[in-house]
Amino acid sequence: MTAATAGRAPIRLGLRANLAQFSLLVAVNALVGGMIGQERTVLPLLADQVFAIGAFTASLTFIVAFGITKAVTNLAAGSLSDRYGRKPVLVAGWLIGLPVPLMLIWAPSWGWVVAANILLGINQGLTWSTTIVMKIDLAGPARRGLAMGFNEAAGYLAVAATALATGWLAAEQGLRPVPFYLGIAFAALGLGLSTVLVRETRGHARHESASRIARNTDHHDGLTGRQIFTLTSVKEKALSAASQAGLVNNLNDGLAWGLYPVLFATSGLGVARIGVLVALYPAVWGLGQMLTGWLSDHWGRKWLITTGMLVQATGIGLVAAASTFAPWAVAAILMGAGTALVYPTLLAVIGDVAHPAWRARAVGVYRLWRDLGYAVGALLAGITADLFGLRPAIWIIAAITAASGLVVALRMYETHLPTLRQESTGRRALAMSVGKLDAAAAPSRRGQPFQHQRRQPEPPCPER
Repeated sequence: MTAATAGRAPIRLGLRANLAQFSLLVAVNALVGGMIGQERTVLPLLADQVFAIGAFTASLTFIVAFGITKAVTNLAAGSLSDRYGRKPVLVAGWLIGLPVPLMLIWAPSWGWVVAANILLGINQGLTWSTTIVMKIDLAGPARRGLAMGFNEAAGYLAVAATALATGWLAAEQGLRPVPFYLGIAFAALGLGLSTVLVRETRGHARHESASRIARNTDHHDGLTGRQIFTLTSVKEKALSAASQAGLVNNLNDGLAWGLYPVLFATSGLGVARIGVLVALYPAVWGLGQMLTGWLSDHWGRKWLITTGMLVQATGIGLVAAASTFAPWAVAAILMGAGTALVYPTLLAVIGDVAHPAWRARAVGVYRLWRDLGYAVGALLAGITADLFGLRPAIWIIAAITAASGLVVALRMYETHLPTLRQESTGRRALAMSVGKLDAAAAPSRRGQPFQHQRRQPEPPCPER
């Protein structure tokens, strides 16, 4: 796409120009996903069958611990990546993840499992956030949705494959220790690849930022952390709509992780068939993202997200209504397809709107809200399941998911549009939000409009 010189090495943006490093990061993120996948089938069954935890709320404490820790770590990962670089944060995440499978194997009590998931949350927050930011750095603006599709597809296909494999291993070898041997291998390989082969990408973000400023095409790049948090969480329509949708998406994923295996087991399914259902949802999710990320680059982001949330709600409702393997399999496919429409597209929205200078921090704020969904979903599902039963809890989550899709439809504007005129509309919306924040922070400047120059036409680029 573009080239510049930083020292001796030229910096080029685009998937083709960075194919080797991009492919390596896809492989690393597959290992990150495998670290979660080792738990998806086995841990809810461990809570029920090994540790004899009767209450749903208590049994889901491992997801609450994971979600809160990962959410906070996501926020920190963005700032750390901007300050120290992407690679050191990635390597630190893998070092923290090394003890997790060992703790799950040796856990003498449920408290060990909760502690292991705190470490897993830190591992996921540092590694997954960093691989996202690094791929956005490398891809540049033209193929951002496709890049996020590959990133999330790799991670969640690994979740699915590992959930299926651990379900089979648990059926053949028992719930411990054999299924967690996979986690040991993933952590060791991820640390090795990240330390030896992954290269720093912060220079690519700086190059994109400098290029945009040089062309007089962009808006505010000097925001504080508080302003970035406020924009992403509340003020800016596209960013805040994406944040709430991400939270609800992981809210229903926490439900699927914590309660679906228990529902399937109490309905008479064996561990192997439960493993198939648990794996089917992230498998469709993972495969679909390679298509949906590409589609969002061509069709836009908003309506893919809206449709995806409504399809997810339909699948969740079918889980609540059904009682046999076949309709549950259809429900898992619907949930996977809906999540595939949503997941990479939300990340692409953040990349579209956020300036390269504060993109990593905006991704961190978005992922803070998104992964708080695990904790909120686990608590909400556990409390409602204890009070009203499993199926009413699932119906409540289905209604919340549908409502989130309607919020996107009403609040979000399109962030990735083909024409310069339409694109500038989204830029003006962010500029107005930033201007309001500036006015609130500096009363003496109140009333002065936020200034940004008109976009100049760019020469045609073969990557577009």
